[in-house]
Amino acid sequence: MKHELPPLPYAPEALEPVISRETIGFHHGKHHLAYMNNLNGLIPGTPFEDASLEKIVMEAEGAIFNNAAQVWNHTFYWNCLAPGGRKLPEGEFAHALLRDFGSMDAFMEQFSKAAVTLFGSGWAWLSAEVSGKLVITQEPNAGNPMRRGLIPLLTFDVWEHAYYLDKQNRRPDYVADLWKLVDWEAVSRRYR
Repeated sequence: MKHELPPLPYAPEALEPVISRETIGFHHGKHHLAYMNNLNGLIPGTPFEDASLEKIVMEAEGAIFNNAAQVWNHTFYWNCLAPGGRKLPEGEFAHALLRDFGSMDAFMEQFSKAAVTLFGSGWAWLSAEVSGKLVITQEPNAGNPMRRGLIPLLTFDVWEHAYYLDKQNRRPDYVADLWKLVDWEAVSRRYR
């Protein structure tokens, strides 16, 4: 099965001024695409040749895992964001945030710290355990919380290619600005 690069769920300039059209062009159009092309070149003749992307992420190792997880993670990341963001959490998910973190501000502070302090490249994730408890994890490189039995809800990409053109080495500024784009409706739907 040949995997295809999913289109962005918005125009390349739609996340400006937080994420520039130029960054989107490199990030989606070059990095994300390269992971997809690499994956398609690696899977022929393997047990993953006809597997879904999620199955590959859950079962593969080495280069096949790294490229598949980067494809999955990036697609998920794009779908965590929306132009201008979306209203703050409501309902069951909002109650879970309060239960597990005490307040929205406390959650954002803990999540931002996880994103900013991850050494090297990788991802900060908000996920749910099967019980519904919310957890924040740091996943280096192509790490994905599904491999820990968690249900991903939100991620921030903290590979330098996600922010270097716009923020240079100022990862904390990038993370702080990303909150302006979070699609809380999508995150809440995933929690349900």
